[in-house]
Amino acid sequence: MRFLVDESSGRAVVEFLKADGHDVLSVTDAMLSANDDTILQRAYEEQRIVITNDKDFGDLVFRGGYPHHGVVLMRLQDETASNRVNTITRLLNQYGKHLPNRFVVVTEDRVRFRPKI
Repeated sequence: MRFLVDESSGRAVVEFLKADGHDVLSVTDAMLSANDDTILQRAYEEQRIVITNDKDFGDLVFRGGYPHHGVVLMRLQDETASNRVNTITRLLNQYGKHLPNRFVVVTEDRVRFRPKI
């Protein structure tokens, strides 16, 4: 899969996804300090799923009507790198094929899918 990982999600998520064989673009490496609409636009142009901890992406998608190829919003109680990686691992193992073109909110114990609008 193709992902764009926001700065808020951390280096460990980027490294895990790369090691798992995914095509990953890191905001930290490629577009440091870019604003959210620029990140979402680039992900859309490159057909990447955004992984973020920033709920502003929900506002862009649902209130702003921004197009996307998928957004994974992590809303975690435990923000450690290991928990972020564990959460993404579980998400990919259980729901990976359902991520494209969906807005997904994932917590330690729940996954909620919203259709693309």
